[in-house]
Amino acid sequence: MDHAKPEQIARTRHPLAWVPTLYLAQGLPFYAVALVAKLMFKSMGVPNDSIAHWTGLLGLAWVFKALWSPFLELAASKKRVVVTFQLTGGAALGALALVLQLPAWFALSIALLAVVSLASSTHDIAADGLYIASLNPRMQAAYAGWQGAFFNGAKFLSLGALVILAGHLEQRFGPAPAWSTVYGLLGLMMAGLGLYHAWALPPGRNAWTTPASLGATARVLLDVVRAFFAKPGIWLGILFIILFRAGEGQIQTIGPLFLRDARAIGGLGLSTQDVGAIYGTAGTAAFLAGSVLGGYFTAWIGLRRAMPLLILAMNVPNLVFYYLSVAQPESVGVITAALASEMFGYGFGFVGIILFIMQVVASGPYQTAHYALGSGFMQLGFVLFTMVSGDIQQALGYRHFFLWVLLAALPALLLVRFVRLEPPP
Repeated sequence: MDHAKPEQIARTRHPLAWVPTLYLAQGLPFYAVALVAKLMFKSMGVPNDSIAHWTGLLGLAWVFKALWSPFLELAASKKRVVVTFQLTGGAALGALALVLQLPAWFALSIALLAVVSLASSTHDIAADGLYIASLNPRMQAAYAGWQGAFFNGAKFLSLGALVILAGHLEQRFGPAPAWSTVYGLLGLMMAGLGLYHAWALPPGRNAWTTPASLGATARVLLDVVRAFFAKPGIWLGILFIILFRAGEGQIQTIGPLFLRDARAIGGLGLSTQDVGAIYGTAGTAAFLAGSVLGGYFTAWIGLRRAMPLLILAMNVPNLVFYYLSVAQPESVGVITAALASEMFGYGFGFVGIILFIMQVVASGPYQTAHYALGSGFMQLGFVLFTMVSGDIQQALGYRHFFLWVLLAALPALLLVRFVRLEPPP
């Protein structure tokens, strides 16, 4: 955890010269793996269960990133780590654009997406550390909104504009050339951001408290982990964190595939362009609006009183998928309105788990490291339910799968009665 003194804070370029682009670079590879890859595999004919298994497995990089975060402190500066992993991610995305034309494209694409995942998750640690080390607390608060705006701006760009472009190119040239173009553009954007940040970023030098050797760093890591698991009620808290995303992990994986599948097998038969327009524009806007309002709502009545309502807000709107699977409406406007309501509820409720980790699980010493561990367990819940969602959907069919997703939210709702929702004394 960084403890930069005021005189150590970098007096370099204005934060608006690098904070927005830093968090755009954090979002682009994440969405390239977590969302865009699913639509690419669907267009390339990969079955739902395989898509769920492999994209879920790729998410493990964000689960375990806290375990190697202390070792990044051995680098001379966080800027060097950030730029290195931006360029590495850009190179892997560019290579992915090339291998889609080869016979063994699927295995090679999974391998390259794994490189992107590791580079991106490692980049996240260094980027957040650079932000903390380079700005004083007042400036950290002042520019926090730019973080979220540009991280989610990456979702607009990748899941909106680039997926719409992929749909247009699919119709003219076929899936492989279309997605090669998209991933080539993503690679060029990451490479461009890396080169720009080599000039624009503050140095983010290690604080004076940084361990000076690999052994000292390992001892700090062990102390961080021991302190985390010594917290009162931590195991119940971890179970709650994992189960909180049970419904979301499944709906966010299967939902876009349901939209793409043919009506004859229970889907809605939408084009890639339609899905990109829905999720990348109206869906993302609704998610952002829900997130902002969910934060204000929780601040108004407090986390303990808000948590059951946040869980309901996040999961009850999933009923729209059941409605869509039964009614199979043909109007894109109706489908967009339904999914915007689901994404609004998702954004509104998701703040609950973020605040639980930040205010309850991460309280006390090692706050930054314990937040990373808590968010790792949060990602683990998402990954576990993502990986099994394809098998469950194929066993139940879309209609009954969406009812199952609603039932998957009940354990977290029941745990609210027992889990600690205030920081330990």
